[in-house]
Order: sequence, then structure tokens, then C-alpha cells
Amino acid sequence: MKQKVSVGVIYILLEMALSLGVIFVESCSSKGIESGANAHSSRKGEGKMEKATFAAGCFWGVEAAFREIDGVTSTTAGYTGGHLKNPTYKDVCSGTTGHAEAVQVLYNPSVVSYEKLLDVFWQIHDPTTKNRQGPDVGEQYRSAIFFHTPEQETFSRASRDKLAKSGKYKSPIVTEITPASEFYKAEEYHQCYLEKRGLKICH
Repeated sequence: MKQKVSVGVIYILLEMALSLGVIFVESCSSKGIESGANAHSSRKGEGKMEKATFAAGCFWGVEAAFREIDGVTSTTAGYTGGHLKNPTYKDVCSGTTGHAEAVQVLYNPSVVSYEKLLDVFWQIHDPTTKNRQGPDVGEQYRSAIFFHTPEQETFSRASRDKLAKSGKYKSPIVTEITPASEFYKAEEYHQCYLEKRGLKICH
């Protein structure tokens, strides 16, 4: 009996630590750049950073993909596109907040273009499945581009139309293209989730 209680207590403590971000707290920085939606580069000659926000299913894999791109200086997993202020992961998973699991990307436009980011976005998910990516089902897993500038909107729509005409997909592209709204950073244990665990993909 004592052994069962001990294991149970350990399990509870591990769960608490994970939820608080105590476990796997190693740096979530990319190429030495501070992580977070407001992070910026201090290296000379890099110029002004720009922001892009994408939703393409579970944000773990989406974030990992964008962190591989040269010119991306930081990524942040979070929630956007909903109506509840300061949502938690549990709130978003309930499917009642309207949020999408998204990744906010800070990038150097002199190194990587927004069009390149769009190319990666289309490559890493199926934009024809509404509110679903693989086994993940729900509005929070929808395909969406949240543009921050008129130029981003123009590029996004042109990119989507080009892909639609390419014949790659038999079904219509359902990706929503909408103005960026309040972005809420997800709990710390979601940040660089796969990288912290030595994984490359979710599933």
C-alpha cells in the first residue's frame, strides 16, 4: 500500500511540474535569440524584425518546422483568433473559445521573405481539411493565416490562389486568412515542446 501511495504522489508531482514548466526548462531560444512574441535580435546588421502568425494543427510541430528556417529568430506557441481573454490550454481544448493553436514567428525579412514562410506553411499541413489535421480534430486545429499588414494579406491570398490552381489538391483549400488579433502565449511547457524532448515531428 505504501508503495502505491508513493508512486501516486510522484505522478502527481510530475504532472504539477510539467504544467508549471518546471520540467524541460532548458532554453527555448533559436540561434541565441531570446524567445517570445516580443523578442528581438541585437546582432548588428540584422535590421528590423517582422512578425508572422500561422495556425496549421497542433502547434508543437508547426513551431518546430519554422524554427528550422534560416532568418527566423524566435517562435512562440500560443492561442489566437478567439473571444476569451487569457485562455488556458484546457480552455482552448474545450472547443468553446474560438481560438486556434498558432505559432507567432519573428523573422528577419532581409534573410527570409514572408513568401518563403508561406511556402513552409503550406508544406507542413493539409489545408483542405476543415478543423482537422490528422488525428487532431477541433476548431483549435484549423488552418489559418493571421496577417499583420496589408502586404501579408496580399501575399497570403495570392499564395493560396496559386496553390489552389496548381492541382495539388482535389478538395478546396479551407485555410482562413484573417487579420491578426490578440495572441496569447501558451503555457511554458508547450514552448519548443518537441525540441525539448529530442523529437522532430508529432505524428
